[in-house]
Amino acid sequence: MKLLISNDDGVYALGIRTLANTLAEAGHSVTVVCPDRERSATGHGLTLHQPIRAEQIEGVFHPSVRVWACSGTPSDCVKLAIWALLDEPPDLVLSGINHGSNLGTDVLYSGTVSAAMEGVIEGIPSIAFSLTSFSSQEFQSAADFACSLVKQLEKHPLPELTLFNVNVPAIARSEIRGAIITRQGVRRYTDVFEKRVDPRGKIYYWLSGELLEDIEDPDVPDEAPTDVQAIRENYITITPLHYNLTSPSGVRMTQEWTLEISKLW
Repeated sequence: MKLLISNDDGVYALGIRTLANTLAEAGHSVTVVCPDRERSATGHGLTLHQPIRAEQIEGVFHPSVRVWACSGTPSDCVKLAIWALLDEPPDLVLSGINHGSNLGTDVLYSGTVSAAMEGVIEGIPSIAFSLTSFSSQEFQSAADFACSLVKQLEKHPLPELTLFNVNVPAIARSEIRGAIITRQGVRRYTDVFEKRVDPRGKIYYWLSGELLEDIEDPDVPDEAPTDVQAIRENYITITPLHYNLTSPSGVRMTQEWTLEISKLW
């Protein structure tokens, strides 16, 4: 298959190198277009007010992998690849392997998931991969699973306008209990802005915080466990996502307001 791979950790990150090399060694045609530096938590931002530059990189990845380092965001990288760098569209867009989990509402901030979502917006099936640790350097198990999943999708393509958000536990391969389909959980944090003063006496802030709780989303059927819950139980989670952010319960509730709303205008 023709695969386009991006990420938000940058072109020299071990996760994307492990993923691209594993898929290239499996016989896929792999192109990497990713940020030239760390771009985590950039969401689905695009670069509109300055030029985007792309430079080919050699000697870092498997010899058969074509690689560009891009000055833009993860979403920029996918868009630029599809419309300017590739001779033809890829069969699949992959993003990752991210250094750290993308679970629950974290996906709204994630550059990794946004790169995959850009592929879906362009009409190309996409998958985001994350390893649920910021310290582990063991990406091979996640890359091997990605290779197996890509092979499976050759026979059973993803539904239209759907991406898979995959999180792999950062534990020994023998301890992983399997892979299951999950629903997106909801995570809430306490945000803390640490106030500091630079050497010139000017105030600046660092954002930090802690996870407060994981809660249930009443709009999502509970036939499947949440991604947060399943990761705790040592499963690889596969969460189907799409870009339609409509709230079903909100629609149902506001249908009763139709007459009242019509009077507002």
